[in-house]
Amino acid sequence: MSDAELLADVVREAGELGLSLGRNKNLKHWTKPDGSHVTEGDLAINALFERRLRAARPGDGWLSEETPDDPRARMARDRLWIIDPIDGTRAFLEGRAEWCVAAALAVNGRPVLAAVYTPRHDEFFVAALGEGTTLNGARLSMRDQAALEGARIAGNRKALAGLAHLGISADPSGALPLQLRLAHVAAGRVAAAVSIGNRNDWDLAAGELLVAEAGGRVSGTSGEGYIYNRAQPWQQGLVAAGAKRHAALIDALNSQRTP
Repeated sequence: MSDAELLADVVREAGELGLSLGRNKNLKHWTKPDGSHVTEGDLAINALFERRLRAARPGDGWLSEETPDDPRARMARDRLWIIDPIDGTRAFLEGRAEWCVAAALAVNGRPVLAAVYTPRHDEFFVAALGEGTTLNGARLSMRDQAALEGARIAGNRKALAGLAHLGISADPSGALPLQLRLAHVAAGRVAAAVSIGNRNDWDLAAGELLVAEAGGRVSGTSGEGYIYNRAQPWQQGLVAAGAKRHAALIDALNSQRTP
């Protein structure tokens, strides 16, 4: 089975497992030391990924939100699987639809395969480097322009506040996890996604490739592209949009830091 077939198969199975587990009203859950939520569902889906994906590619590196990280071991590998068993755990716990399963394969620090599945909406996003992005088999192609006025932009409140004077249509994204914000950018449902602060690799890698292969660009707020499989598994900020709008957003965000 090819990497692409394996990834799609496991992500879909993981989403179906999540649907099944989500019906359990007595699902155990707790808060991690960093304040984020975790449930039995997160761990069960992570175990599924370990059992199927990691076992099928034992020579590859591994980075998952729910697996203790071993930077030395993963950084010794050119190929790295980056997994978020459930992105949007709070929504999953509350029985809402805004959660997804996300996974990517990065080679030499850059994503080459990605899958994001939203089971409650039955939306399956897939991307492969140089081959485009699809949603349930239909090819996605982003529209792009430089104008920010009126553009619907999803983001955290700090980032949106810094763009408010430009007349954007702010879409506070508290209800959507990062992977779904990126998927919505790729699908043209929002014009851009922005976020200020450190963002974990497992929240970004799959969605970055969805946007890039749909014709857009993703970077940190400085404008520099992401490199995965570093000692610290996080990136500084997020700006995702079509190339022209991405450049306009970077200029707008950086101008605020200019004395």
